[in-house]
Amino acid sequence: MPPHTDAAMSPPLALSLSFATVVMLVLLAVAARRLLGVTFGAFRTAVAAVLAFVLTGPMLSPVMAQFQSTGTGSDSGFGALWVLVLVVMCIVLLPMVILVVAEALVPSGSVPGPIEVARSLRGRISRARRYSQITRIAFRHGLGPYLRGRGDRLDDRGGRVRLARALRGALDDGGVTFVKLGQVLSTRRDLLPAEFVEELGTLQDRAAPAPWEQVEQVLVAELGGPVDEVFAEFDRSPLASASIAQAYAARLRTGESVVVKVQRPAIRAVVARDLDIVARLARTLEARTRWGRALGLRVLADGFAAAIREELDFRVEAGNMAAVAASGGGTVTYPSPYAELCTERVLVMERLVGEPLSGAIERGHEQGHELARTLLGCLLRQVLVEGVFHADPHPGNIMLLRDGTLGLLDFGSVGRLDASVRAALQRFLVAMNRQDPLGVTDALLEVVPRPEEIDEAALERAMGQFMARHLAPGGASVVMFTNLFKIVTEYGLAVPPEVAAVFRALATLEGTLVALAPGFDLIEEARAFAGRHLAEQLNATSLKDEVTHELATLLPMLRRLPRRVERIASAAEHGRFSMNVRLLADERDRRFITGLLHQVVLTVLGATAGIMGVVLLGTDGGPQVLPRVISLYELIGFNLLVISAILALRVLVGVFRRDGL
Repeated sequence: MPPHTDAAMSPPLALSLSFATVVMLVLLAVAARRLLGVTFGAFRTAVAAVLAFVLTGPMLSPVMAQFQSTGTGSDSGFGALWVLVLVVMCIVLLPMVILVVAEALVPSGSVPGPIEVARSLRGRISRARRYSQITRIAFRHGLGPYLRGRGDRLDDRGGRVRLARALRGALDDGGVTFVKLGQVLSTRRDLLPAEFVEELGTLQDRAAPAPWEQVEQVLVAELGGPVDEVFAEFDRSPLASASIAQAYAARLRTGESVVVKVQRPAIRAVVARDLDIVARLARTLEARTRWGRALGLRVLADGFAAAIREELDFRVEAGNMAAVAASGGGTVTYPSPYAELCTERVLVMERLVGEPLSGAIERGHEQGHELARTLLGCLLRQVLVEGVFHADPHPGNIMLLRDGTLGLLDFGSVGRLDASVRAALQRFLVAMNRQDPLGVTDALLEVVPRPEEIDEAALERAMGQFMARHLAPGGASVVMFTNLFKIVTEYGLAVPPEVAAVFRALATLEGTLVALAPGFDLIEEARAFAGRHLAEQLNATSLKDEVTHELATLLPMLRRLPRRVERIASAAEHGRFSMNVRLLADERDRRFITGLLHQVVLTVLGATAGIMGVVLLGTDGGPQVLPRVISLYELIGFNLLVISAILALRVLVGVFRRDGL
């Protein structure tokens, strides 16, 4: 053969060989995935097929050399066919081995693929710059030792104060997302020490106004037309400018005075990037620091991210506003949204004329106690009766209107409770009013999921001490809800998010009431509300309706009860009484058992095939498939070993996969 044959290979032949190679690689990949019974990524499977194709020659060449030097003689081709099948099985076995080893060393999903890496490269660069900026801010404010887990101990008040001040300064310099994070943390009296709550409570959501040209672009894009066509009047100077949105005064063409809340341009990208950084920081600090684990930073970060994403969609706030207003406000006013003008980035609502309650608190309002009583009654009615409540009633979200009444603002955070949770909270309040520790404990364990291991006697004693401290004559009503939070967390009770929102709202309102009306008797007012609420529930009409409803529910069961009791008694009398229990009635249990049995059967079959293969390979004699090369026993033994390897790899890939069985 001439030495230049390869170089002179014709294009059609080269194209045919390339096509055949691609087809072989695809067949290898498909065969490996089907035999393993597990779905792998396209990139991982393709790499395994290419590696197997490359390794096929070096690994099988010594075996093929044995056959090339042996004449087939009178062989009919049966032996060669069997050997060819064995070689093909070995070739298919190679990508299977590569995939299983890769799954053991680098599980699927643990490392992003090249496509994901390419897509996220730009975001990674931007996040790295922002991360570096945040790190510099943290170190500038003295948070470096805490980030490395070497700061002052949190059981020392001086250390807590220093950390709280450093954290407030860093969050203030970090921008919109981190200021919002500090504000949310300042309401978490259940998790943070008082020093952190007080310091973070001084954070103000402020920002320089965005240029009107940028704001106008958002309005035109969201409302579908020029501002002067949608509104009769629009004041270009903002009433307020926060980090996420700006508020403007306007008048509709129908004559109503409104407030237009406009989201800042390009704020979503900034918040999304910062939320990703907050989540990463929370995971790192919880893993590396004692205080991070004590505060449960990952849970805090997840809750904060969900809240701020809702806050970025003004349609959610408009729905919340309408839901709270529909529940009835009594003497408290809620602004009504204009739904036809509310979009994802623009919120148009009724304008309430007055001043923030914080201004009245600073001056000392002469009707502070009456306003405090109104606020408490409003929130308790929302929580216990209506089930839809304002979850962040701090002074900045409450207005003192010109007529002397109160108005609620900012419905980005609203809680909702179903009937069963409301009933449990009502029982909790009634038991508190009676100072019944057992009733309070039972009601509390109805509100929160009951842990597997809990010392109910100790919890009952703690609730008794709590009530003796706060509910007895002359007891301290200040920080009552804060101390209740501490008891809940000390006993490891996992408070559901909706119930945590109730406790958080009450704790926030507690601080507002204390500032508005020093000496306000929170306990007595809550008891008075409970008495009025019970009187409403126990009137003749409501009792009649409740009894009628219960009887309508019980009558069908009571009608069938005598016949069923008679059947049970008769069966017991004649010795035919039995009970049927359905094992594995849940589909998830059946799937688990089926998967486990599948793995066990594959393991047994693989081990049996391997043992039989070894036995046959060690057996002398037998018919010669290929003269002087291999006997029938050896050929069957080799095939059984390959089958055993395939079954073993299928079991191993199920073990190494993260999703298990």
